Amino acid sequence: MEFEGKIALVTGGGSGIGKAAAVRLAAGGASVVVISRTLEEVEATRDEIIAAGGKALAIDADISEEAEMTKVIEATIRDYGRLDIVVANAGINGVWAPIDDLTPDEWDETMSVNLRGTYMTLHLAVPHLKKQGGSVIIVSSINGNRTFTSAGATAYSATKAAQVAMAQQLALELGKHKIRVNAVCPGAIDTEIDDNTDERNVEDVEIPVEWPEGDIPITGGEPGSSAAVADVIAFLASDAARHVTGVPVYVDGGQSLLR
Repeated sequence: MEFEGKIALVTGGGSGIGKAAAVRLAAGGASVVVISRTLEEVEATRDEIIAAGGKALAIDADISEEAEMTKVIEATIRDYGRLDIVVANAGINGVWAPIDDLTPDEWDETMSVNLRGTYMTLHLAVPHLKKQGGSVIIVSSINGNRTFTSAGATAYSATKAAQVAMAQQLALELGKHKIRVNAVCPGAIDTEIDDNTDERNVEDVEIPVEWPEGDIPITGGEPGSSAAVADVIAFLASDAARHVTGVPVYVDGGQSLLR
């Protein structure tokens, strides 16, 4: 129960890494506020946590909208009185297309969710973290940081690289307030995000590469689990990582080392 008495906010908590992180933090004793644009999904996460004996609050919100995220933070403080852990996980793959095919609206949507959403989450949460210190974990990706082999993923990769830069910049800015800021960079993980990826004409910008057999060394090519990422998030949120800040942690089974 390493998170007993702690309050955690998890964005994108209705599925995949966000849900796994919320369940893991709740199992460690945290009261968890789970957010998603799809209320039914976060209600299912909340119900799973409560059924296991934990505490959770489910809220539907668009993380890029200031008014909606303000209501989330207000509800968190109203119900729990404080905030200790923030997992900025919500994001989209968006449209993957050649840069001269990718439209401004498609670019802006990826930027809005992945970057403005991360900014808005931290902008509104940090004043409450400053009151007693805490931990922020931003869910980035190997894309844009270690690998650049996803054809057409310019907007996505740009946001993921920027998230790591945010974590490192804010680690210094917020250190004096006893707030640690780290990033996790997953590789291929068994989430539903690929189902929401819109690829268009990516074959025009693909570079043929023959990977070694077993693209992910530690699993023989199989994607990692959301729980594996959640365990790393839990470590970074815990006192065991009390001297760790400004660090990108690659949770990819060695995948990015081959690319």
